[in-house]
Amino acid sequence: MDTPYGSAPLPVWERPEPQPRAAPVPLSRAKIAATAIRLADADGLEGLSVRKIAKELGVGPMRLYDYVINRSELLDLMVDAVYARIAEPGQDSAQESGWRATVLAIVHRTRAAALEHEWFADLLGARPHLGPHALAVGESTAAALSQAPGLHGVDDLQRALGALNAFVVGSLRREITERRTARSTGTDVSAWQAALGPYLTRMLETGRYPTVARLVHDGAHLDAGETFHHTLTTILDGITGHPRT
Repeated sequence: MDTPYGSAPLPVWERPEPQPRAAPVPLSRAKIAATAIRLADADGLEGLSVRKIAKELGVGPMRLYDYVINRSELLDLMVDAVYARIAEPGQDSAQESGWRATVLAIVHRTRAAALEHEWFADLLGARPHLGPHALAVGESTAAALSQAPGLHGVDDLQRALGALNAFVVGSLRREITERRTARSTGTDVSAWQAALGPYLTRMLETGRYPTVARLVHDGAHLDAGETFHHTLTTILDGITGHPRT
């Protein structure tokens, strides 16, 4: 079939849904994605397969290939379904709520989505997310940042988006990794501190690490949500060039 991509198939976003067939179980891409998300939430992406999704839906595996041609398309549908939730609250307008409030709201909703669907963090920063809802979130974020007072032109906007995205991806992947480690080892932050605290105290008392000691003794010890928010506001302060008090 000739398409704008030569002989390659159209992206899943541009292919129409298959015609309904007389079958006991009606299917749609939205239904397949929702089922895949539920399985990935329970078992992670490693445990996700077309066979498992088909079994959960009560259909044969080959029927799913009428809707998605490979695993990459399935992941694209799952990711965009999550972006739909991130984009939901009013399709944030920077003109109505201010650029900073818009960016804060989008990024905090992204974190909430990653904590609810940990596999989502595994896919951040990998292939570009080009589904309609992902593009809508990207548009809202870029449009808001473009109104920041410290940005002048598209080059500044690209650098600001790069810094923001690097923080979001790195921070969420780290937080999710820590959660998974705590679950798999049964050791949370308090237990880790109790086990290694005496060693760290002895090392800091040598005087060889004065700056680290100051951070440990005098720095604020915030939870993950507070740390995320404080660092995010620091990024935005740097973008504008005008730190907020």
